[in-house]
Amino acid sequence: MNGVVIIDKPAGLTSHDVVNRVRRILGQRSVGHLGTLDPSATGVLPIVLGNLTRLAQFYVHSEKTYEGVIRFGFATDTYDADGQPTTPPQDVHINCNEVRALAARFHGVIEQMPPPFSAKKIAGVPAYKLARKNKAVALKPVQVEIKEFEILETTADQATFRARVASGTYIRSVAHEMGQNLGCGAHLASLRRTTVAEFAIEDAHSLQSLETAMQQGTAESLFVHPRKLVPQLPGVTASDESAALIRSGRAVNLPEMSRAPQVKVFYGQRDLIAIATRIAGTLFHPGIVFTGSVD
Repeated sequence: MNGVVIIDKPAGLTSHDVVNRVRRILGQRSVGHLGTLDPSATGVLPIVLGNLTRLAQFYVHSEKTYEGVIRFGFATDTYDADGQPTTPPQDVHINCNEVRALAARFHGVIEQMPPPFSAKKIAGVPAYKLARKNKAVALKPVQVEIKEFEILETTADQATFRARVASGTYIRSVAHEMGQNLGCGAHLASLRRTTVAEFAIEDAHSLQSLETAMQQGTAESLFVHPRKLVPQLPGVTASDESAALIRSGRAVNLPEMSRAPQVKVFYGQRDLIAIATRIAGTLFHPGIVFTGSVD
């Protein structure tokens, strides 16, 4: 079974937990995901199946959008609601205009300190493993890009936001730093991812929906149409002869794609058989071939 299905990840599960659940539901070993979500976060988690796990390389730097709530009044060691408080609680009444002005400082390319409870590695060891053992976590600031960060509304101690960020950005760190700037501490109270690359929450399915569809024999009806995958690459439909050559890893002529450096090659409407790279002129080499069975 090859495909991509968008799961609406529930709170309380790690991304790897979801992968394991999908493996059991579909009875398939070759399953991966496109972009880790924290256990407490919910929302878009694209799951890749079978041979299409090879598409992961095209999503390493995918843009993401989020909606969530920042709570002001105290910070936590994980920078979110799952952690232990690290500052005394304060009774705060934040000002919406002040918070919006502060949020504007986080627009664009900025230096950001990753959370100590994160997957960033220190001498090959994930930071969260050291933090759990109360060992020193010496992380360095990294350059990230926040393309949009809008404060939608505020209450006495909370701010609801929407953000669009480049890969590698920690919204938890944004919340933590905002609390530091206001001098009252803050943490990420909730987070929901609404898009990853071309994948949107409107097209996401619960794990229960996937399991029900599998029991009914309709699981593949929940998969993203292959023509919608990797939209930055143009698609071409191969003839019987070209498809046979591509499946054996041989170069083919694709005259209609003479200007494209790389293309998605389909056999029929739904069978994505390769990602091909132009060698010269109209000659393309299938660098990634999606053939053979993967259990």
